[in-house]
This record gives sequence, structure tokens and C-alpha cells, in this order.
Amino acid sequence: MRRLVGVVILGLPLVVAGCGTTTTERTLSGGAIGAAGGAVLGALAGNPALGAAAGAGAGLIGGYLYDQAKKGHID
Repeated sequence: MRRLVGVVILGLPLVVAGCGTTTTERTLSGGAIGAAGGAVLGALAGNPALGAAAGAGAGLIGGYLYDQAKKGHID
């Protein structure tokens, strides 16, 4: 388990660096980052699938809102 957490922590900057420039890319990369983080936190709590699902949902919404803010649609 510790090895998995280490791999995720070391790999996260690479994932974040490729967040994308289009709405679709930013939304999907937000979902992927959220799913990875949620799976790690869920694994620590005993349910990685539920953590991944919750993290993916939050990441999708966050990625979309980030894109809209970058485009100036949200103040």
C-alpha cells in the first residue's frame, strides 16, 4: 500500500503537467486526477472504488470550472 501511495505522489506532477488546453482535455484530466486521489484516500479508508468514484466526480466538475475560469466565463 505504501508503495502505491509513493508511486501516485511521484506521478501526480506528471499528470498535472498535462492538464490540457481545451474544455474536454481539462475536464477529463481533472476527472483522472480526482479519481487517482480519491482511490488513494479510499484505499486508506478501506473502499478504493468509492473513493475513486467520488474523486472522479469532483475532479470532472473542478476541471470544467477551471476551464471556464481560464476562458473568462467565470469571474
